[in-house]
Amino acid sequence: MDELFSGKNKNNTNDCSPLADRMRPRTLEDIIGQDHIVGQGRLLRRAIQADRLSSIILYGPPGTGKTSLAAVIANTTRAAFEKLNAVLSGVKDIREVIDRSDDRFRLYSKRTILFVDEVHRWNKAQQDALLPWVENGTVILVGATTENPFFEVNKALVSRSRIFQLKPLEKEDLLEAAKRTISDKERGYGKWNVKFEESAIEHLVEVAGGDVRSLLNAMELAIETSIDESLNWPPPEGTNIFISLNTAEESIQTRALLYDRDGDYHFDTISAFIKSVRGSDPDAALYWLAKMVRAGEDPKFIFRRMIILASEDVGLADPMALSVVISCAQAFERIGFPEGNFPLSHACLYLATAPKSNTTMSYFDALKEVEKEDADVPNHLRDASRDAESFGHGEGYVYPHAYRDHWAAQQYLPGSLRGRTFYIPSSVGYEGKIREEVLQKRELQAAIVLGSNETSNEILSWSASSKGKEGWFKRLESGRNSLLLHDRNLIFSAASPCRHSRILIPQANDGLLLWESLRRCPEGLTAALVSGEAAADVLLRYAAALDETEKPQLAASVEILPKPSQCEKWFSCSQFDHILFRSPRLSIEPFLAASAVKPLLAKNGSFILLSSPPYLGQRLSQILDVECGKKELSLNLHNAEELFFSNTDNSAFSAFGLWKENDLINAFEKQGFTVTTQTIEQKEERLITEKDLSAWFDTEKSRWGSFIVKNLEKSEFTAIEETLRQRISKGPVLWRWKSICFKANI
Repeated sequence: MDELFSGKNKNNTNDCSPLADRMRPRTLEDIIGQDHIVGQGRLLRRAIQADRLSSIILYGPPGTGKTSLAAVIANTTRAAFEKLNAVLSGVKDIREVIDRSDDRFRLYSKRTILFVDEVHRWNKAQQDALLPWVENGTVILVGATTENPFFEVNKALVSRSRIFQLKPLEKEDLLEAAKRTISDKERGYGKWNVKFEESAIEHLVEVAGGDVRSLLNAMELAIETSIDESLNWPPPEGTNIFISLNTAEESIQTRALLYDRDGDYHFDTISAFIKSVRGSDPDAALYWLAKMVRAGEDPKFIFRRMIILASEDVGLADPMALSVVISCAQAFERIGFPEGNFPLSHACLYLATAPKSNTTMSYFDALKEVEKEDADVPNHLRDASRDAESFGHGEGYVYPHAYRDHWAAQQYLPGSLRGRTFYIPSSVGYEGKIREEVLQKRELQAAIVLGSNETSNEILSWSASSKGKEGWFKRLESGRNSLLLHDRNLIFSAASPCRHSRILIPQANDGLLLWESLRRCPEGLTAALVSGEAAADVLLRYAAALDETEKPQLAASVEILPKPSQCEKWFSCSQFDHILFRSPRLSIEPFLAASAVKPLLAKNGSFILLSSPPYLGQRLSQILDVECGKKELSLNLHNAEELFFSNTDNSAFSAFGLWKENDLINAFEKQGFTVTTQTIEQKEERLITEKDLSAWFDTEKSRWGSFIVKNLEKSEFTAIEETLRQRISKGPVLWRWKSICFKANI
């Protein structure tokens, strides 16, 4: 096995291997950064620890730890480990690895993990040669690439692998790597007294730009060239080594730009440039322009994209934009660099500060109609110079110049497209000036072309005798589904989780938030609390098709919010990025809820609660007024209901039903949270049943009924019940209530 993955002969600072190679992580705990994929509770970490790795592709810039992560896998797995470099190996090497892997599996039932560095360097034939063996499980692929695998790697190979994107390391991570190197006596420079001048190490970190290999190479050069000239490397243990800021600057003179004119960075950077110009941000536009020019991008390519943008994104909001950019492009062709930077900047700033309109996109709406129907040219628009006498072509055409303002209303579209509009002028810039005129002419044109003919619309109504309640039940069920999806989307919109987020979902029996979390956070953790083992079994049946490491982690608990120690026991994770809670009522006091949530959230984590508390629910008095027209009864019931919901001694509902919004806000703010709330108006057509009426008006079993009857005349109470009974026989009522979306960030 390659020494890189054996962990041997790499531990001595006297070894001639580079520092970056010697300091390569050996275990998951050694890895610095990349918490989003190998942090506590993350999917890849769990798969490595459980030795249940499936084929993966590690994608990211140089120096982010792709090869190091492969080395950790090699040190952790019980499977055999093979390594190939795509630059140096071919189909013959692949076949030899496959033969060895096949023998291991047949003879010893031992799996083989194959690490392929620079996997995008293989051509299609080489990647195809590996595909069948990945598919049948003979080898588990661990590929590493600096290029976007969705473009550079065989689609069939990508579809059988999980993609993990590594990010450039943060400054804090690079500083940690530097400190480890200085203190490590086995592989780094801990044997000597290494000191850096103030700001020297920070300079190395800043210029390294997230590349830990670049940082370690610079440190190696700086440290090993800063010893006394009379000494050879390595010097005696305990030698003082001082690295000045000047030495640090010489060791890492300039930042290497992450830019490949034929790869991802080329397309990503031009995309950032176009989006910055489209978004009217001249500062960002100039930055991305400078990065492209600095990296050697072809100015003709940049001008080409700006010419397109001048029509696509500025358009008629400023018709001069196209002329300005073309003039700048022609000026650049005449003068070239370095003075050509001025017309480049001129065009960039003009477009970034110009008003925006994308109404030229309306062409594609017209194109869809053409592809849908090849309509004939109307007779009055046909060429009259050739066959007017024979066919009457051009007859009825109105010559606009013969009229005042050089315009006359007439039909120009084919008859089958009468009244169809494609172009909707914006109200920005020049286009805003012509908008009113365009719309006014369109209205006049419609009046002439369409005449006064009115189109009839079907009026949808409900009839108990003709439709029956079965149809309404179907409609109401459909409406309920829409409400649930609305609630789910509202919660995830508030949380905005990443693919690697760790999610905790209390009271997850219905699975509404559970499955969406799995879809949105495939590289993270979805942990859920359910009411019992039976509920957990039902949910796990739905997840039977998922791999073991991808399934949600469920725990049965009667507690609404668990303790971190319980989460560590159930989920191997004590803190989460988001806690998502959808509950009509939360039977726990605000202070206890806030104090229970805080230790469960990681830094910058959020707690999202969507609730429909009873005090914000539909009042029956409103139904009496709006649906039944009983204003006097409605007023008396309204007063009684307000007493019921404002009575803090009333135990009719759970604690949350009697909370006011500020109770929850104050409790969380005292715990150090930043709180935002949103009140959502909800409504649906609801079919009230006899069962509902019985539940409300049973004065012995219903707390609401027993309270209301004491605050009304008995005759009024009976009249209200009878009025509602008559109303529900006519069909559903529009039921309105309010929900609170509560978000607390720590």
